[in-house]
Amino acid sequence: MDSGTGAEQAALAKVVARQRAELERLRELAATTAVLERAKGVLMATTGCTPSAAHEELLQRAKDGNRTLLEECWITLGDLRPPQEEPPVAPVGVSSGVGSWATAAPGTMDLAETLGTIGRALVRAGSAHQLAGCLLDHLAPEIGADALLLYELQPDDGLELLGYAGIDPALAARWRHVSRPAGMVASEALASGEPRWLEDLAADRTRYLLIGDPPERWLSRAWLPVPAGHTARVALGVLRRRDGAFTPRERELLRAVARLCAGRLRAIDMPREDPDSEVAQTVQAVFDALPDTAILLTPLRAASGEVEDYRIDAATPEAVDVFGRTGRSLVGERILESYPSVAGEPLWHGYLEALRTGVPFQSEPFAYQDVIDDVPVTATYSVRAASLGERLLVSWLRHDPLALQKQRLDDVQRLGNLAWANWNLVTQEISWSAQAYDVLGRSAARGPLRMERLPELALPEDAGPLAHAIAELVGHARPFDVPFRIETPEGVRHLRMVTEAVTAPDGTPVEVHGVVQDLTAQRSAELALVESERAMLLQRGILQAERALATRLQHALLPLPSKPVRRAGLRVEVAYLPSQAGIHVGGDWFSAVELSDDSALFVVGDVAGHGIDAVATMAQLRFTAKGMVSTGSSLTGALARLNQLLLHSRDSQTTATMVLAHYDAARHVLNWAQAGHPPPLLVRHGEVRYLDRPGGMLLGASAAPRYESAELPLEPGDRLLLYTDGLVERPGEGLDAGFERLAEAVRTHGCGEAGSLDALLSSMLPEARRDDVCVLDISMPREGVADAED
Repeated sequence: MDSGTGAEQAALAKVVARQRAELERLRELAATTAVLERAKGVLMATTGCTPSAAHEELLQRAKDGNRTLLEECWITLGDLRPPQEEPPVAPVGVSSGVGSWATAAPGTMDLAETLGTIGRALVRAGSAHQLAGCLLDHLAPEIGADALLLYELQPDDGLELLGYAGIDPALAARWRHVSRPAGMVASEALASGEPRWLEDLAADRTRYLLIGDPPERWLSRAWLPVPAGHTARVALGVLRRRDGAFTPRERELLRAVARLCAGRLRAIDMPREDPDSEVAQTVQAVFDALPDTAILLTPLRAASGEVEDYRIDAATPEAVDVFGRTGRSLVGERILESYPSVAGEPLWHGYLEALRTGVPFQSEPFAYQDVIDDVPVTATYSVRAASLGERLLVSWLRHDPLALQKQRLDDVQRLGNLAWANWNLVTQEISWSAQAYDVLGRSAARGPLRMERLPELALPEDAGPLAHAIAELVGHARPFDVPFRIETPEGVRHLRMVTEAVTAPDGTPVEVHGVVQDLTAQRSAELALVESERAMLLQRGILQAERALATRLQHALLPLPSKPVRRAGLRVEVAYLPSQAGIHVGGDWFSAVELSDDSALFVVGDVAGHGIDAVATMAQLRFTAKGMVSTGSSLTGALARLNQLLLHSRDSQTTATMVLAHYDAARHVLNWAQAGHPPPLLVRHGEVRYLDRPGGMLLGASAAPRYESAELPLEPGDRLLLYTDGLVERPGEGLDAGFERLAEAVRTHGCGEAGSLDALLSSMLPEARRDDVCVLDISMPREGVADAED
């Protein structure tokens, strides 16, 4: 047998496991990123902090409030209050094709506010019962809830009532513990990991065991796992006296409330009752009269119900451990404190299985090693554990080392999925290990096969090579190592056979020793790895094709001028540098157009995300902004309408930042507004400074934001730099440092002159850019200086 086979099999299995774990991580990340980014956007707009600082602030708030990051994001969005003013009204003549920006979707802000209020109120709940009451107070006006229950799944698969509100104590006592929850909606919700909506009492009472006396007291109900998914241990039940279905908003609210409850329940310390010492004393009295080795273990559980350790509450006089302690001297000891290496071993899992199912556990012989006074102490045991109520009765047998040799050989064969066989060619005697029958898929009652008949077990296409190898072995004593496959009721099994011959003095083979190994698991792992690599290559090809398409689309939508251009008397130079990290195209964009009244519109924007969707959103914003300003809309009005356009787009979770600037050539005044975008940089008389930003939240973060504008009179020789955040942001660095770096680079290299913008960008940007960069360099020529550029 190749000694590296087992290690290769384990390595392949680990690769597959890592890839599966990465896929699960990406799904979870996709589910939470949208809410996280909107919460970060709110903090950035309200406090002026950087994206990384906003993320750190959310993490710290979650830690301080003993909440999850997702819960803190919902609370932050709930803190956002829309200004009390009428929504903007579309001016006469503006096409409705711009988007349904005139009114906000019903419940959009209300849901966030409600979750924020509930999240802050739950922090004060110190028990599951208080949590239930708090939830009912808030859900009663929101969805018409009349009662609320919290059930916890017990180790015996029963349900325990943790807290309730809206029902009388007598009914709660009757339903406090459900030992056989078959037919309970709460049990089904926990098993499936998905909510259950009971909206038809006549049909529901035929399917489920409904709480209530009579059940008609509550005509509609909802049961949700806390948290969502198959790992949930708590079920949240909401009962209503009114009938009818839960609306989509009510369902969304209840799902979000269940997520909030998960964090609060983890923070609530629910004490468990102490074990009944009288039972332990009674068992000890019985144990004192027994001649066998046995102990009574009491599981010590965490607040979640998970077994953390076991305590020895009784022991027979004959009980002795590896350290030589006997009888009652073992009482009071904890298993993991005394024998820490047991954790995670088959013995530990066997104890848990015996507790859960009530089926006795019988271990294979195993060696336990510990160190006493720097001397290794090893002993081999076989252990049996059986449930005794909520406890375990454990007995064991200590083995003589000499009796373990056969068992160790059997263990090697079992763990390595291999077996041995021996054929005496002189006496025709055949010996197979017990494992050989399992590996070769042959009943032990039929006995072993002669060597020349082994090809009968193989698939037809593998029988020939195996028969040839056996003939060479028997005829010429040539050893072989041959793979072959056999058909079993469980499917095709991949085997490997290695043999050698013992020869007489004249070289004639007289005996054959062979080993056969089951390689099915390794082969399956290899096939899974190949399939995974094929899928990854296919996905990469799709992403590369998407990038190529997005790049072509972006170039078509954003044609870059080959040289500086003139717009309403201003000199404009444009630079666009795509990201060099990853394979997606970003959503950075610009616009520099001269309007019909000889004024000019300058825009720089950044759509969150990458790929086709980001490019499509960029195009939508670019042309819509140009159209609205061209038809007379104010800059702030245009931003408000673009915000509504994003909120009601196909992907309502998209956000974007933008600077809009309108230049009046007659007055030499630049009127500008911004939506969560970095401030423009002004160069005047050799001095460099950033403009003070008028108020404005990033697009797509709120249903009713407030936008303001500011005016900047331009003087001859002035230069203005509009840019996206990729120019100043660096991983692990504050945004202020990026602003200072840009200002210093402009002082050194200038901007607006021939070739100087390239020099500026070369000095500012690293070789491996993680984000796109878009720059508009706008300058007013000095008096008397002609500009021949078009």
